[in-house]
Amino acid sequence: MSKYCMRSIPGGDCASSSSTAGTAFSSSVPWCWRSRAAKRSTRTWDISGRRPIQYAWNYLVLPALTLNYLGQGALLLANPEAVSNPFYMGVPQWALYPMIGLSTAATVIASQAVISGGYSAARQAIQLGYLPRMAIKHTSHETIGQIYIPSINWMLMVGTIATVIGFGSSTALATAYGVSVTGTMLITSFMLIVAMRHRSTIPPALFWPLAALFVLVDLAFLFANLVKFMDGAWFPILLGVVVFTLLRTWGRGRQLLQAEIIKDGIKLDTFLPGLMLSPPVRVQGTAVFLTAQKGIVPKALLHNLKHNKVLHERNVLLTVETKGIPFVNADSRLTIDTIGADFYRATIRYGFMETPDVPLALMRSADKGGMCFDPMDTTYFASRETIVATPKRGMPIWRDRLFGFMHRNAAPATDFFRIPATRLVELGAPVEI
Repeated sequence: MSKYCMRSIPGGDCASSSSTAGTAFSSSVPWCWRSRAAKRSTRTWDISGRRPIQYAWNYLVLPALTLNYLGQGALLLANPEAVSNPFYMGVPQWALYPMIGLSTAATVIASQAVISGGYSAARQAIQLGYLPRMAIKHTSHETIGQIYIPSINWMLMVGTIATVIGFGSSTALATAYGVSVTGTMLITSFMLIVAMRHRSTIPPALFWPLAALFVLVDLAFLFANLVKFMDGAWFPILLGVVVFTLLRTWGRGRQLLQAEIIKDGIKLDTFLPGLMLSPPVRVQGTAVFLTAQKGIVPKALLHNLKHNKVLHERNVLLTVETKGIPFVNADSRLTIDTIGADFYRATIRYGFMETPDVPLALMRSADKGGMCFDPMDTTYFASRETIVATPKRGMPIWRDRLFGFMHRNAAPATDFFRIPATRLVELGAPVEI
């Protein structure tokens, strides 16, 4: 192996000794996983059941990949000079241009899979509280998973163009690609180990050696690519650190924000009795106050009383929860409890793969004999906090400012919760974190 050059596999360097050849081979192996990665990044939950996936993998993808790579190996054994481009030299001359067209189509399909996966992953991160709200557009009336997120689409476009211009060629991108693939393989192995440990019936004496084997193989591939850190391996690592920082900053910032609201908030149990001692003027209609803290008076309610000095006939304190499951059963979607004095506490639950639709969920309450919400007689009130970064509190000051920037640019509640803009009143308040 030491006398052959590994130029046939993108990312490989010319090997002059067995040790360097082994490293070059290990760092090039991830390119053989390109077809797998493209298939794996598709949104499998949009496919009806696991059977189609199993049949496609076992009877189409696996045989095709096996024939492809064994065919290239046979070509190199018969003609070592084909090492320059074994994929295209392995087809007849008349099939060269059709194969180029097929490869281009496969690239477009794989890119679309990455884009669709990015949309779905971003929506789940939003629902789980790791990304700020973004405008989400549904492109199908039949399939809930077909969505379009403009901000993610623009970020992918700008990132792709910047990456291509920065590296200049696919050869220069090879090492960055290898680290991203092997890193994904390692993370997937850890996730599989955690899932299998909780669900599998494999005896521990057999399970852990198999788990260690998977991790060791993935680590070997990853470190083989990390050898070329300065040649491009730094890029996916830097990108991962940036994305991780954004996710953690938003998640931690939300925790600090909620903690400050609770600390400065007024208990609902003590507020209502005092309010009823000198009740304000009542007006017709239903007021729905969006709040994330149960048991605390929403700031929007306090500001409404302070400035307008009125209460609606019915006042609903609404909390929207995202559960740790993909979908929530329709029977568990909405619960409404009576507090007293025409005040109600409502909770709407969604899975992390669902898109919230607050007005629809409330209107369906009447279908079960519950409270009736007339869309033309219901007004929604929401608090929109202004983040004030404060030194030596919560996170480092730069993360506080980053969270404030993300909070200011989050999509409004009208878009995310599908609340009509003409029925929403937003009241702001500064919060120091």
